[in-house]
Amino acid sequence: MSEQTLARARAGDEDAFRELTEPYRRELQLHAYRIVGSAQDAEDLVQETLLAAWRGLEQFEGRASVRAWLYRIATNRSLDTLRASRRRPEDLLRMTEVPEPARRAEPIWLEPYADALLEGVPDDAPGPEARYETREAIALAFIVGLQHLPPQQRAVLVLRDVLGYRAGEVAEMLDTSEASVNSLLRRARAAFESRLPAAGRERAPLPNSKLERDIVGHFADAVENGDVDGMVALLTDDAWLTMPPEPHEYQGPAAIGAFLRGREVARGAMRLVPTRANGQPAFACYLPSAQTEIARPYALFVLTLEGDSISAFTWFADSGAFPHFGLPRVLR
Repeated sequence: MSEQTLARARAGDEDAFRELTEPYRRELQLHAYRIVGSAQDAEDLVQETLLAAWRGLEQFEGRASVRAWLYRIATNRSLDTLRASRRRPEDLLRMTEVPEPARRAEPIWLEPYADALLEGVPDDAPGPEARYETREAIALAFIVGLQHLPPQQRAVLVLRDVLGYRAGEVAEMLDTSEASVNSLLRRARAAFESRLPAAGRERAPLPNSKLERDIVGHFADAVENGDVDGMVALLTDDAWLTMPPEPHEYQGPAAIGAFLRGREVARGAMRLVPTRANGQPAFACYLPSAQTEIARPYALFVLTLEGDSISAFTWFADSGAFPHFGLPRVLR
């Protein structure tokens, strides 16, 4: 950080302030997303964070880096959002007349995160005590696990194990003690790691590799043809179908097939546009109208791959995230 740039920013130079903060905008947005689970809320929280930083620049003493100072603001703004949120996942539940699920999970608020928003986010572990790689810490399974933690535990786990901040730094960010941070982290790790996929599973193929393209291409063909058998043939024996915030979860080709046969996907009318979400292959689904030649947004499907198969299929029925992916409003 240039002392001259900081001095100019404190004197009211907006260009200098942008020079100080712009390098961190994308990673701050990802940080907020991990905590609140919403891409739209994360975008709003970055704006709030930068506004608060601009207004509080005189109080910035320079004991920590600008980056750590911004993370402190973003983390506390995110926690305030969770405390004040009136949007409950239960209010969004809409599915009725579905087959008996393998289990009913606690409803969580979750949106997919467009890979385009990851550009400019550092790939390497940002701190000495990070436990997770960046790619792992954006995957849907990881984000889902976070959303099941209480807010304070969620923030501490992200700051310590994803970003690699030391306990003392996190305690300062959250205005608490190191002992409290360590206690929160122990509880968070115990609850969080029990939700992650079991160790020893096959790795996903590399992004945009031939194997990945083959798998998702076969899946897309099956969806557009209404070929439910073709879809389930691509699944692992223990694959999961989830639809946050819906609590119904289905495991295995037979149960997933039974669910899909009762939905629009079995009619073969969908049109798909490939995209990527949370570092994973995804499809925007559009449903043509019988009266017009226009296909409107219907859902976003995100695939989790394992070897040459699909181990998880996440169905986001809310098309509100489409603008974050640069997707068209309609297909003609």
